[in-house]
Amino acid sequence: MTLLDYVNHATNAYIETMPKAERKKYGQFFTSPQTADFMAGLFDLSSACGTVSVLDPGAGSGILSAAMIERLQAQPSITKIKLVCYESNPDILQLLQSNLEYICAHALKPVEYELRNQNYILSQASDYRHKSDLGLDDYDYVIGNPPYKKLRKDAPEAAVAEDVCYGAPNLYFIFAAMSLFNLKTNGELVYIIPRSWTSGAYFKKFRQKFLSQGALEHIHIFVSRDKVFDQEAVLQETTIIKVRKTTEHPAKITFTTSRCNLDFAAKTEFAAPYDLVVCGQDKYVFFLTCEEDVQTMQRLRNIGSTLADAGLRMKTGLTVGFRNREALHPTKKPDSVPLFEAGHIKNGKVLFPFGDENFYLQTKQAGLLQKNANYLFVKRFTAKEEKRRLQCGVYLARKYPEYEEISTENKVNFISGDHDLSECEVYGLYVLFNSTLYDNYYRILNGSTQVNASEINSMPVPTVDIIRKMGQVLMSSRDFTVHNCDQIIGEFL
Repeated sequence: MTLLDYVNHATNAYIETMPKAERKKYGQFFTSPQTADFMAGLFDLSSACGTVSVLDPGAGSGILSAAMIERLQAQPSITKIKLVCYESNPDILQLLQSNLEYICAHALKPVEYELRNQNYILSQASDYRHKSDLGLDDYDYVIGNPPYKKLRKDAPEAAVAEDVCYGAPNLYFIFAAMSLFNLKTNGELVYIIPRSWTSGAYFKKFRQKFLSQGALEHIHIFVSRDKVFDQEAVLQETTIIKVRKTTEHPAKITFTTSRCNLDFAAKTEFAAPYDLVVCGQDKYVFFLTCEEDVQTMQRLRNIGSTLADAGLRMKTGLTVGFRNREALHPTKKPDSVPLFEAGHIKNGKVLFPFGDENFYLQTKQAGLLQKNANYLFVKRFTAKEEKRRLQCGVYLARKYPEYEEISTENKVNFISGDHDLSECEVYGLYVLFNSTLYDNYYRILNGSTQVNASEINSMPVPTVDIIRKMGQVLMSSRDFTVHNCDQIIGEFL
C-alpha cells in the first residue's frame, strides 16, 4: 500500500463519520488522491538536492503531504525531507497525527515532521506585518488545499492581510498570500483554489501583490464544477495553480484541462503567452486554452480605451425585488413605473410587458429610479450550459413615452453614459456585446455565470465614434444576429 493509498483510506473513513455540516465550519473539503498526485507532480524537482522543506498550510488529513512525500522520495538527489503541517480543526488532529506517523515510518527517505495546531494566518501575524516585502524564506515547496470560507471584513485574518483584502474576503486567498510569503526565493507553490480570484474588484489587491512577487507557471482547469472534490458534492469553478516566487515571469503559461478529478491522463494541454494571460494594472488572469482564445486577446490588446474612457459605464439594476415587495404591483398604478427584468430581454430587444409576470414599481425612493433614457440592458446571470455569457437587448426610451423614469431589477445590468446615449450608440454597444469576439473575451476572463460590472467597465472597447458608426450599420441592416454583429466588428476592428 502506498503512502497516498493509506491516507486516502483513513480519510474516507473519517468522512463517513463526520457530517459535512461540521466540516463546513472550517471550510474543509478533501482532495481526491488523483488530484493530490497530480498536484505533487507539478513541482520541478530537477535542482532539488540534500534536505528539502515542505509546507502544507491546511493539512486536513494529510493527503497532500502524502502525495508530496511520495514524489520527493523518488528523487535520488534528495536525502531528507522536512515537513510542516498546520491544522486548527480539533476533530481531525488525531487522524492527521496518525497519518503523519505512518508516513514517517514507511517513507523511503527520512522525513522529519512538525504538526502545528495553530491558526495558520494569525500565528504569523507579526512576521507578515513586519516582513511583508521579504517573506520568511522558510520553505522550498508549498502544497495546499486552503479552506474556502467567507470572512467578515473585520475578521482578525483580514486585519493581518489588510494589504491584499478589500471588502469581505475569503480565507482561501489569504492563505495563498501567506504561503507565497513563506516560500524561499524561487520556491514553488501548488494550490487548488476557486477561479474567482482571477478577476473582479474584490481580488484586485491580492492579484497585484501575488502576481508581482510570484509568477504563474501552470493553471489546470476542471470542466465539471461538481466533480472536483471526491465525495463532497461541491459546486465550484475550481482550478489548480502553480506559482514560483520570483519577479521574473516565463514566456508562456501552461494550461491543462480535465473533465473532473479522475481523468488527468486524458487532459488537454496548451501553452499561452504570459503577457496575454496576466494583463493590465489590475492583473486580470485570462484563461487561454486554445489558439482561438489567443487570437481574441491579440485582436483586442491594442485597443487602449475602455467604457469609462468613452464616458460609458455599466451599472447593476437598482431594485432588489424581495426587499421592495410592498412597492411592486402586477398592474399599473398611479405614478408607478415599469420594472425591467432579465426576462424582458428577447432576441436583442427589450419587451415590456412580456410573459405572465410583469411588475410595476410604485415608489418615491430616488435610488430605485432612473431616467427613461436609451440603455443597453445585459443579463447579469446566465446558466452555465448556455452558449452565450453576454446576452443583451436594446432599450429605447421613445418606445415608452409615457414614463419620465423607469426601474431595473437587480438581475439586470445596464450601460449608460455621461450623456444621454443616442440610438446609434446603443445599437453600436449591442454590436460589441452580441459579437462572438466579446463573448469569448468575457468567457476567458470570468468563469462564473455572473456578468460583473467592474470587469465590463475595464474591457477594451473602441472609441465612441466607432461605436456610433457600428450602430449606424446595424440600424441600416436591421439584422440583430450574432453573425451580422461579427461581420460589422470585422469591418471596424
